[in-house]
Amino acid sequence: MQKSIPWSYRPYKPFLFESGDIYVCRIAPEKDHVCFEWLGDENAEYTVYFGKRDCETYTVYKGIKGCSFTVNGLETDTDYKFYIEKGSQKSRVRLARTGAVPGTVINYLHPEDKAYSFSGSSLCSPSFVRHPDGYLLSSMDVFESGAPQNLTLIFRSDDDGKTWRYVADLFPCFWGKLFIHNGDVYMFAISNEYGDLLIGKSTDGGKTFPAPSVILRGSCNSGMPGVHKNPQNVLVHNGRIYLTCEWGAWKAGYHAAMIMSCSVDDDLLDCDSWAITPPVKYDESWEGVAVGPSTGCIEGTPVIAPNGKMYNIMRYDTSKTVPNYGLVLAFEVNTEDHHAPLKYSHAIKLPGNLSKFMIRKDERTGYYYTMISRITDATKIRDRSLLSLMRSSDLENWELCADILDARDQDHQKVGFNYIAFEIEGDDIIFQSRTAINNARNFHDANYATFHRIKNFRELGK
Repeated sequence: MQKSIPWSYRPYKPFLFESGDIYVCRIAPEKDHVCFEWLGDENAEYTVYFGKRDCETYTVYKGIKGCSFTVNGLETDTDYKFYIEKGSQKSRVRLARTGAVPGTVINYLHPEDKAYSFSGSSLCSPSFVRHPDGYLLSSMDVFESGAPQNLTLIFRSDDDGKTWRYVADLFPCFWGKLFIHNGDVYMFAISNEYGDLLIGKSTDGGKTFPAPSVILRGSCNSGMPGVHKNPQNVLVHNGRIYLTCEWGAWKAGYHAAMIMSCSVDDDLLDCDSWAITPPVKYDESWEGVAVGPSTGCIEGTPVIAPNGKMYNIMRYDTSKTVPNYGLVLAFEVNTEDHHAPLKYSHAIKLPGNLSKFMIRKDERTGYYYTMISRITDATKIRDRSLLSLMRSSDLENWELCADILDARDQDHQKVGFNYIAFEIEGDDIIFQSRTAINNARNFHDANYATFHRIKNFRELGK
């Protein structure tokens, strides 16, 4: 019997691509040191070659046992290169830049490192989940505009995010969202930009994923309308699982809002279990929207309002409208007819509408919380250098709790805290950021995936 093609690899290696004999699976540079990890024999001895990028010579570290190493005492804000050797086996030459970075580094990719050029050159789409056994799983895809964009990397922490280690690659997998259902790890993703909508399941805690199921076919072409999504929260309500997605493409000039759902008792891997609403395109005549042309809405976050209704609250393109920032749009979800299209409801004032945001309800206080790349200057509406925590009692009126990460003293074109995925755990908020800093290509194309904790978050803003 022919076996199914897996979704997970350790690692994924394309044919005829120079992956190296030894796979460097994680890099974590900080202010004065660089840590890195590779796949291999923990009992073998390795040699590490490490040096400044602009120098021909390397410092040689011999007799290294295990599959990880840290080089200390480095100059800050400096590019370095390194590779690992064991006998005739050798890794690719990898790059890392030192520099202070907020939070804990889950993973790093230098913007000029071509190790994943078959997919992209920056780390995007943060997603993480707490496994029932207590550990954390984190994922990120490897992005580059115009590239295939089809590789996702998974990492694990057994100490609440203090340290991380590599788990697996998923291919093809883009815009992925990890979540737990009935004790198993699921990944909800796209095959590539505007590609097929996929869902897969791991029964061994994220180590391996068999072939995923296709829920909806896309165009698999960045220039043609297809499935668009992001790692948003998964909402369980009245026995159903709700996930958001869109249909469209930037080059097509629109994204149309959708939502999909299935019963918690259904087989999530069966495409027939899912009800998908027809896409709803943006309409400039809707009451309360900004004046001027817009490509519409993407990256909605599903939430139950105080009135009991479910809304999909969506990022809203106001780059060419008046006002040019400060609004998001709410669409009502029909929870009785699961195939009914979303219905535009109203606009909400929120100064983080030009980047993905997530809304979660704090069951202890009843407040809704969001973390946004807060815009404070109408001349810098793409600025993502300020990350703020905000709250609301009614989903309509939002107040600032605190600025969490603030790099406004740096070049806003080169720094960004993007696409925050967060969870409320006890008295804390834990979150993962798509972080661009330390000479990233730009604020959007992040070179870090970072993990953070906000302690006693309910005390902020009092």
